[in-house]
This record gives sequence, structure tokens and C-alpha cells, in this order.
Amino acid sequence: MASATPTMRPLNCCKSIIRNSRRRHLSTRYLPTASAVSRRASPPPRLVSNIPGSSIVAPKTIRTYPPPPSTRKNFPTPINDVHTAQLAILDPTGARSRLLSKNNPDAARVGDVLLVRFKEPSSTSSTAKKPSSPAANDATSISSPTNPSANESYAGVCLNIRRRGVDTGILLRNHFTRVGVEMWVKIYSPNVAGIEVVQRKERRARRARLYYMRKPKHDRGNIQNVVTQYLKTTSLVRSGNIAGRKASAGKKKSKKT
Repeated sequence: MASATPTMRPLNCCKSIIRNSRRRHLSTRYLPTASAVSRRASPPPRLVSNIPGSSIVAPKTIRTYPPPPSTRKNFPTPINDVHTAQLAILDPTGARSRLLSKNNPDAARVGDVLLVRFKEPSSTSSTAKKPSSPAANDATSISSPTNPSANESYAGVCLNIRRRGVDTGILLRNHFTRVGVEMWVKIYSPNVAGIEVVQRKERRARRARLYYMRKPKHDRGNIQNVVTQYLKTTSLVRSGNIAGRKASAGKKKSKKT
């Protein structure tokens, strides 16, 4: 038993030698030499584009077109152009524009009593009786403002002036049968024949909208008497009788003896 141990030791030493040889064999890498690599010649330039997957693309000319003409440059403010064209048709003389112009010292302002005359409807019969004097016609026509197309005029205190180009309008307030009535009137409407200032406000209003006049404390009430007096005065001026009245107003009739 003692002699068997020395005989196995040399074999155990050979195992480590064999392991080192295996490691060296696995880590060995054989590389080809430079002379062994064969290189192909590059193709001529005329055949480069025919090679599939080639990254070289021949330049291609793309045809470009000029942009269309800009409408914005020709019409920078289309809304104002439309309003100007409409005003040239609805107000060729510019009288209605000057009536509410801020640069006109005689323009109508809020608080004034305005009289709006409407055009007669085309459906009126020719056999209808007409009043003898224009003053009587105006006095009777302003009594009912509920249907402007069936009346010739409407008067009221101007509470608001809304300047919106062609849509410019005025808000008039009056009393009928002790009920406050308000109506918006478009000054450029074809149904409006004319607008007159019946009475000016004593002092210029400090506000642009006189909505406080709707309250009973500040409400002016019915202005029928003011409009009737204005219509009588204008009818006398047009007929020429007012000068004769003023000339003979201070003379007294002498009694015959």
C-alpha cells in the first residue's frame, strides 16, 4: 500500500501540462496575410447608377412654379371696401354720414329729438284720400310707430348712436298711450326718406348712451307737442306766411268811427 502512492504523482503533474496546452489552442487565432486578400477593381462611373443599393444618385432637376398672386395685397381691408361701395349706393351725397359725423358741429347727438321720415309703401292705393296740408299728414302719421312701413314718420329722443358702417343706427324713445316705446332706425336704410333734428338738447350729454332716461325720474315722456309745434313752424316757413305774421304782429287794428 505504501508503494502505490509515489507511482501516481507523475501522472498528476501531467494533467496541469495538458490543461495549459488546451487553453493555448483555444485562444489561438489565425489571421490572413495582406497578400492573400484579393481586391476587385471599382466599376466605371457610368455604371455606378446601375448598381442596386448604390448611395450615389445622379442630380435631378425639379421644375418650380411661381406662387399665385396674393389677394391680400390687392385688398388689405375688404370689409372697409365693401362698406365704402355700399355707402356710395345708399348715400351718394353723404348727407346722412354728415348728420352723425363727429367732425360736424351741427351733427345730431344723443339727447336730441329726431324725426325720421319713411318712404310711402308701394302697396298704397291711389284712391286713398290725402290730407290737405303736409303738417296735418305728419301730425297724424307719428301717432303709431309699431309698423314703420305703414307710417310716414317716427319721432323720439335719441338714446344711443351706434356707428357700424352701413349698419349705423339710432335708438329713439317716445311715449304712446303712456307706454314707453323704443325703436332702432338704420339711417342708411332705403326705407328712410330723411332724418330731421326737431329739438336740440340744452347741454351736451356726458354719456354716449342715455339709458338712464328709461327711469321715471329722467324719462322725458311724450314729445308729441314738441313735434307738432316743429311741423307747424316748418310748414309756415315753407309757405312764406311766417314773415307776414311777424310784420303784422305788433300792429293793432284801429276801430272805425
